[in-house]
This record gives sequence, structure tokens and C-alpha cells, in this order.
Amino acid sequence: MTLFPMNTRHSRSRLTIACALCCAACSAPEIENPNSPTVTAAAASPVALQQLATGVLAGWRGTLGGLRSDFGIFGRESYNFTLGDTRATTNYLIGVAVGANALDPAGFAAGNWSGQYTTLRNIYNFDIAVKNASDAIVSPAQKSAALGFAKTIEAALLLQVVESRDTLGGIVEVEADPSVLAPFVSRDSMYKYIISELQSANTLLAAGGSSFPFTVPSGFHQTATNFSTPAGFALMTNAYLAKAAVLYATEGGPASAWTTAANALKASFLNDSPSGLTANGLNDGLYQVYSTSTGDAANPLNASTNTSLYAHMSIQAQVQLKTNGDTDSRYVAKLQKLSSRVLPGAAPSTLGFKIWPLPTTPMAEIRNEELILLRSEVKLATGDLAGAIADLSLIRVNSGGLPPSTLTPASGHDAILQGLLYERRMSLLMEGDRWIDYRRYGLLNQLPLDITSGPFTDFVAKVMPIPSAECLLRVGQAPPLAGPGC
Repeated sequence: MTLFPMNTRHSRSRLTIACALCCAACSAPEIENPNSPTVTAAAASPVALQQLATGVLAGWRGTLGGLRSDFGIFGRESYNFTLGDTRATTNYLIGVAVGANALDPAGFAAGNWSGQYTTLRNIYNFDIAVKNASDAIVSPAQKSAALGFAKTIEAALLLQVVESRDTLGGIVEVEADPSVLAPFVSRDSMYKYIISELQSANTLLAAGGSSFPFTVPSGFHQTATNFSTPAGFALMTNAYLAKAAVLYATEGGPASAWTTAANALKASFLNDSPSGLTANGLNDGLYQVYSTSTGDAANPLNASTNTSLYAHMSIQAQVQLKTNGDTDSRYVAKLQKLSSRVLPGAAPSTLGFKIWPLPTTPMAEIRNEELILLRSEVKLATGDLAGAIADLSLIRVNSGGLPPSTLTPASGHDAILQGLLYERRMSLLMEGDRWIDYRRYGLLNQLPLDITSGPFTDFVAKVMPIPSAECLLRVGQAPPLAGPGC
């Protein structure tokens, strides 16, 4: 049984997921146990349905910190310099043993798996509750909206899985019986499934009326259009559809994926008008929100409490300058000096991040700035070299404060791609993209190695391993239950 059918203004509000739950619980529903909602109870109670929706959002949010940290290390954007624990660098940069250059499936670098699949199980339960709810509790239009909401988040989580495991593939099914193993599918099948789910989500959201049957936290969006309505949420769905299609197109997908991406960008919240190119406009998008309230979660990567997060010094070495000699504005806005620190396998760093200064600072999932850069990538791939240069220059000038690109169509595809990758590096710093970008373009050998001689030599991992705990469940099973990563 699959999770779903295969065919298928910049306002820093502090209303958190926990607050949404508290507000939803103000009435007195008749449910079996309001502190532990079941699928059956949720189908008969709008408050329990709210709790399930809140749990899905909280689970999705919970995946983001580890993902950004791990992808940052692999992409040579960051380090986790946790004093007293050398595994924070050796597990990622050296591997399971000296000279082996292979990641340990039981180590730190096997993360970004259980959180995703736990939340996918919650989505499965949410989906059943919505479908089983009476029309008096949830109208047909609201059911459609809720299912579109769930499909979008499901696809976003599976996109995290395929980004981390790439050629190892992953699992797209959730069985009715949690003890039953679902099969692994290939990377190609994962992308097809993700894109199909996002397209199906769009159809459901279009039929979803004017509201969801639950409250979406207002801080969840920081855009001129509110993501808390089905129509607004569809703008975000299309943003994810565009990103998934671009990744698929560069990971062996068909040329038609570029058309899918181009159409999705047009239907997303992409804004290249003067208002969209301001600092606020470029930051418009979907954010996970945090708080220090009891029972809620703080931003795990914030600079005030996470003193182990350092930046890779190559960013400083390769940053470009403005016409007046000043540094790229994105570098100045996102990085700061720290006291020197180093762990085995890494070079010393004196550079840290100020992207998330406080425990309550929201963390972006996808922003307008990324959408414009995705459009540049689509244009480059489909032969509109001038258009690709124009889009990367929009970001270069308005976000970086740099002069327009000197590239021309005569520069050729590869030179324009390198220019685009620089803009993506600076604009999307620590947003989980650089490692993926360099892998899908076959450029992992361009990522820097800190230690190239002696017993502790670095390497750039291509994929994260399937966790050993997952593989142990599949001992003795034949493919596709075993999976290529086991």
C-alpha cells in the first residue's frame, strides 16, 4: 500500500507550531484521549485533526537542522567543530577508518533518514484521518486541500531522502502494517514519484476551496501571499515541483523535466519585479519557525547556542569583490570572525555563520532568490544563454551588490554554469544545495580537500549511506527489499 497513489511579506511572526496547537485545543472535543490522538479519533474531531497536522509540520521542521549541517559539511561549506568529539569531522571527511574513505553506516554521516520516514508515517495517518472524516467535520473541498497539503510535505521529505542517497535510491511507500518492510526504489523512480505527487497536490489544492480544516502557523510563511490557504500553499507546492524537476533533469531525467520546471516556476511565488529584488523580496518564501517556549523547538544551528558550527575557509578565499573593492554583500551578511578551531581531518577555521543569530530565528526552506536562480538554470539547460546570464546577474547585482556578470553567450555553457554556481553558493549558503549542485553536475572533484597526505586524508562523499539499522531489518531479503545500499 503506497502512501498516496503513484499516478498521480516578509514578516517574522513568532507564532510557532506549538502555539498553533495550543490555540487549536481551546475548544473541548469529544475524543478518546486528547493527549494522544488516534487516527480514528482524529476523523471525528477537528481538534485531533489539528494535532495530526501540527505533528506533521513539527516532524518536517525537525529534519531541517541536521540536513543543513550534514550537507554543509559534505559540500565544504561548514564544519561541526564539537570539541572533544573527533567524529564530528572524521565521520564526514575521512570515513569509517584511516585510509578507507568510506562512510560508516552506523556513524554520524548516516543521518537524515529516520526523521523523514517517521514523519512520512505521520502523514500516512493524517491522510487516513482526512479521508475517513465525515463531511460534517471536514467538507469535501477541505479534504482535497488537506490531502494536497500532505502530498506536498511528503514530496519535500522524499526530496531530502533522494538528495542524501542519490544512486542508492530510497523508499516511497508506507505500509498499513508498520512491521511490513516496503521495497527500495531507484533514484529515477523516486524523482518520478516526487514530481507526480507534487502535480497531484496542485490538483487537490486547486479544488480545496478557501481554507484548510486546520491552522497553518502564520510564521510558516514570509511572503506577500499567505501559504496558509490552499491557493497560497499551491505557490509553495510549485516551487518544490520546480526544484524537484531541475534536480531530476540533471540526475538523468528526460529533457521534458526542464519544461516541467519552467512551468512550475511560472506558477510559483517567483517574483522578479522591483519589489521581488529587494532584500525582503529575495527572502520571501517558506520558513520553519522556532521558539524557546516550553515544549517547542529552538533553531538548532543558531549562533548564540551552537558554538561548534564553523564555516569552510574556502568561502573567504573565493569570495568576489564589488567595483569599489568591498566584499560580496552576501558574505558580509552571513559570515563572521570566530576564534580559531580545528578537529582531525579538517583545516583550521576562523570563520562562522550569522545567518541564524538567535534560537528563535526562522530557517528558510525555499526562497524567491533560489527560484530566480533555478530559472537561470532552466534557461541555461534549454539554450537561452542570454536569459540565464540575465537571471544570475539579477541575483548578483541585487543580492551580492556585485557588478553585472561579464559573461556572454559566447562564453559557453560551462563558463556560464560556473558563474551560476558561484551565485548559488553565495545566495544559498548553508541552505543545503552546494553538495547536491556539484554532484549533479559531476563536479565533486572541484570541492576542496583539507588534508591530502598522511594518515588522515579527506575525500568528498558522493552519497550518505543507508543506516545500518535499516539494513539489519532487511538481512536475508532479496532486492528490492534489501536495496543497493544494504
